[in-house]
Amino acid sequence: MISPAGRRAWRVSTHLAAILALTSAITGCVDGSGAESAGGEVTSITVLDYYTDTSEHAQWNDMLVTCGKAAGVKVEHTSVPPTSLVPRVLRQASSRTLPDLLMLDNADLQQIAQTGALTPLEPYGIDTSGISEGILSAGTYEGEVYGLAPYVSTVALFYNKDMLAEAGVTVPRTWDDLKRAAAALTRSGRYGMAVDASATFESSWQFLPFLWSNGGHERQLDTPQAAQALQLWVDLVSSGSMSKSVLNWTQAEVHDQFAAGRTAMMINGPWRIPALNADKDLNWGVAPVPVPRTGQNLITPLGGEVWTVPQSPSKARQQKAAQVLACLNDSANMLALAEQHFTVPSRTGVAARYAEQNPSSAVFVESVERARSRTEDLGVRWPRAATGIYTAIQSALTGEQTPEQALRHAQQIATGD
Repeated sequence: MISPAGRRAWRVSTHLAAILALTSAITGCVDGSGAESAGGEVTSITVLDYYTDTSEHAQWNDMLVTCGKAAGVKVEHTSVPPTSLVPRVLRQASSRTLPDLLMLDNADLQQIAQTGALTPLEPYGIDTSGISEGILSAGTYEGEVYGLAPYVSTVALFYNKDMLAEAGVTVPRTWDDLKRAAAALTRSGRYGMAVDASATFESSWQFLPFLWSNGGHERQLDTPQAAQALQLWVDLVSSGSMSKSVLNWTQAEVHDQFAAGRTAMMINGPWRIPALNADKDLNWGVAPVPVPRTGQNLITPLGGEVWTVPQSPSKARQQKAAQVLACLNDSANMLALAEQHFTVPSRTGVAARYAEQNPSSAVFVESVERARSRTEDLGVRWPRAATGIYTAIQSALTGEQTPEQALRHAQQIATGD
């Protein structure tokens, strides 16, 4: 999962040019810094991630230490701010000092794998049984799996139960339901609905369920299906059911509006559940993102981080790192991590047990079954499409362009025309 808030700013990869430049420079002799004894025995490995939140870092450190002990190595665990991770990886790749075990946002994996800095996981014999194709695709580059995610996340519709009951509104299941419910719930000091429509990758991420579920696709953004999805958001703003301020709200700020009672419904992810549970005055529920029409399938985007084994001159260190990676992804640890972070275990059977034990997460488990990786089709070209999407959202919601005009421009951004 990338959020706690800022991590989910699905940023344009400003590092892409640097990554491409490194492709020819990186070879199979990238030098990790894990320790080996005089006899060649691996005694420690280095690990890098972006879990800088104090409690999150501690939870991951405990799991990494446990898995390190199982593999017979000491783990030297470092976390850097999310925006610093990819630049640091690029520098370390260039200087051949990559860590032995590396975590990446799944949307960044293909760009890093393209450089040759990562090793395929299949030769290590890591068990991927029970993991859906959608989740595996998030860690796949050119047909080979380079990264595995112990858990994943997606988005859903959160709603205030008391507000819906007071307004006599049922939980919306379709787009028409959503517009009617949002209108009925809107009153002075409160909007019916909120999304993140900021000029960031967060906005593109939140728009994808509406785009995909209506038959739209990031390969071709200037289609009637895409325009209909964007028109829905425009209609919610123009009718007054959604604040125009969503153009500036992050997912964290959308949550704040919901928690303060200034919006009755919001699109957000399971990482919000701990804060919602802590607010004893808030009576909330969660449902799937509404689909265009009854009977249509919901398709949501997969969020989460994948763990990878970078290239190293020491095959022994690579093997130890792979053992730790396998440990992070075993069923018991998947379940423990999901319970800590309110996410969805990547193995289908484990996810089903998790949903039974955690009813508020059942919607996310169900949505993940048909979820897609953002890079599944476009690969390293995804950042261009994401930029086009959030640019179109900004233009359409401000009224500068119609959805059709905005999406034609988005397609030009996506293709570089």
